[in-house]
Amino acid sequence: MKRLSVLMLVAFVDMMGLMIIWPLLPLYAKNLGATATVVGLLASSFPVAQLVSSPVWGYVSDRYGRRPALLVGLGASAFAYIVFGFAHSVWLLFLSRFVQGLGGGTTGVVQAYVADTMVPSERAKALGWLSAATSAGVIIGPAIGSFTHRFGEAAPGLFASILVLINVAFAWKWLPESRWAQAGVTRTAAGGPRPSLTMREAVHNIVEPAVRVIADPTRPVSLLIWIYALAMLAFNALPPVFSLYLNDRFGVTADQIGYFFMIFGAIGVLMRTAPVGWFNARLGSVRTMQVGTLLLLAGFILVPLAPTLPLFVAAQILLPLGTALLFPANSALVSHRAHHDEIGLTLGVQQTYRGVAAVLGPFYAGAAYEKLGQHVPFFISAGIIMFVLYLTLRVREESQPQVAVET
Repeated sequence: MKRLSVLMLVAFVDMMGLMIIWPLLPLYAKNLGATATVVGLLASSFPVAQLVSSPVWGYVSDRYGRRPALLVGLGASAFAYIVFGFAHSVWLLFLSRFVQGLGGGTTGVVQAYVADTMVPSERAKALGWLSAATSAGVIIGPAIGSFTHRFGEAAPGLFASILVLINVAFAWKWLPESRWAQAGVTRTAAGGPRPSLTMREAVHNIVEPAVRVIADPTRPVSLLIWIYALAMLAFNALPPVFSLYLNDRFGVTADQIGYFFMIFGAIGVLMRTAPVGWFNARLGSVRTMQVGTLLLLAGFILVPLAPTLPLFVAAQILLPLGTALLFPANSALVSHRAHHDEIGLTLGVQQTYRGVAAVLGPFYAGAAYEKLGQHVPFFISAGIIMFVLYLTLRVREESQPQVAVET
């Protein structure tokens, strides 16, 4: 439990540092002359780096240990924040964002650390606590970013970097190595070692299920993954244009923008503490997913139509309400309907599609914002969600409602 507590604190500070920077990035880029399309590309660079680096970090952590992988990843983030703080050109913002994504590829390492240190029956609870810690960072980070910006353009980046460097020192002292086996072996269901898969076998085992989602989209699990991926595509389009829209439409500055993201994060976290379970217990996972989709659709339509800032905030609240119901319920259904020997693999495929959506969403949103108008990205996302709603109506409810799991 002590290790988990340390890991939770490390994850909390890491996420807080990330969210200190994120709401400010579009406004910094705009001040340096970047167009909305470039802002979208900036947002996409982080998940690209994360997708590329995640397998590498997993390999490094298996071979050399979880602890050094986490420490190097945190160190990369600290460097990225310094670059952000002193960036005087758009390409330096790209460098900062890409290095940040490389450091952020250690998410799987954190999950592996939990698997190393917790007995199987306690892992789900441990991952839940870890998710709560990162969620707290999502809430607090944006407000700190806007507050520290009052002390200068470089202040948020410097503060985030100092915070993460303290985090590195803390992890160095208090986070021991968790790796349970030497390189070249993996754990079997019974707990013993076995020879690791060849690279070709590992790639085939990942690529084949991912391709199957495209080749057989009407298969129950494939349908659920498409719902998740398309909804993520629409949702991930929002953050990069959110700051630009508030700045262009209502004059919200870098000193204020973080508090809007704080509201967004707080609503999502509060929803996942109790209401999500209540909805699932009474409606079942499928209907909960459908209700979440409807709320998300309403949010995407009403946000750009809001004529005043208070009405904008009221419409904005619908978005985290919708995602808090849609995504956990969807993940629960995927885990229940996947083959029992492929649950982890299937959820991994789902996250791969999530990563692709995180790359494509900001790109189309930024381009649409610049070329077609401020409101258009929200309406495009609404159109995508309308199709998602159609797909959710094709999913049949299980005989027994299931409790949603955290995404």
